[in-house]
Amino acid sequence: MLETKFYMPEDLPKEFLLYEQRVKQLGVGKTGKIGAIRLALERDPQTNKTVMTELFSKVPLQVQKILYIEESLPQMAYVYIMSPSGGILQGDRLRIDIRLENNAQAHITTQAATKVYRMNRNYATQMVNVFVGDGCYLELVPDQLIPYRNARFYQRVKMQVHDNATAIYSEIITPGRVASGEYFEYGICCFKTIATDQDSRLRFIDALLLEPKRQELFDGFGLGPRSVFANMYILTKNVDAKTLSDAIHNILNESSVNGSASLLPRQDGVSARMIANTAGEIKNVVDIILNKIRNDVLSKPFTGARKY
Repeated sequence: MLETKFYMPEDLPKEFLLYEQRVKQLGVGKTGKIGAIRLALERDPQTNKTVMTELFSKVPLQVQKILYIEESLPQMAYVYIMSPSGGILQGDRLRIDIRLENNAQAHITTQAATKVYRMNRNYATQMVNVFVGDGCYLELVPDQLIPYRNARFYQRVKMQVHDNATAIYSEIITPGRVASGEYFEYGICCFKTIATDQDSRLRFIDALLLEPKRQELFDGFGLGPRSVFANMYILTKNVDAKTLSDAIHNILNESSVNGSASLLPRQDGVSARMIANTAGEIKNVVDIILNKIRNDVLSKPFTGARKY
């Protein structure tokens, strides 16, 4: 598990090869440059709570102790991922493996926004591999990503979700450190999401490549004055996908964000895209959608992640 290639995505987009320079400080693969989380969650038959059955972490990634903070769902595990280094640096190679089995229920998020710091050599990558077993329920909703000037970042998320399970994943991308005058000044950011069922049959692939210095984001992506955008994916067969898609579309229409929802190719879930002026606006809408899905699937409300 400690070999460097274990943390390296094998499908790195060719655009990143331009930045394959050696890092002058701590190089790729050195201590502190490889971060890992391996987390397994299951429902304890005696307490009925979702508990950790396996946890391995390697700085610059850490996992906080499970919290049980949802009064309407006392068995649900709230898990917070942290970065003691404060963010992602050039040459970082990060990998997160999450596994839910035996009817586990979990809400997994980050303690704060993820900062991708300025880079002058190389790039950073993060792989997230998720397995959601039969009867399980997962909300994977990290806070927003903030790419600094000249940041170069590739993230790949792979989700294997059982037909009799529910998984929600969202990602929010900001234009950068707007308060410091950085507005779409990062070098390159690429986000790839792949979902399969329990038999490894493809459910969908979605990819987004952003190079602000080469692309006209406002024209090509229709951002207009809005500069924060998000993707949200809901994989479930426990509710009617068309009904859920219509409901999410209505939520978006009644909100302050611009967005739309559509059925996934196999009619087994919904994808939504949003753009807004602030990350806070999008997070509010994500919470409303989470509340809708929880009520539909678990017959319980979502009352928030309670970050301190």
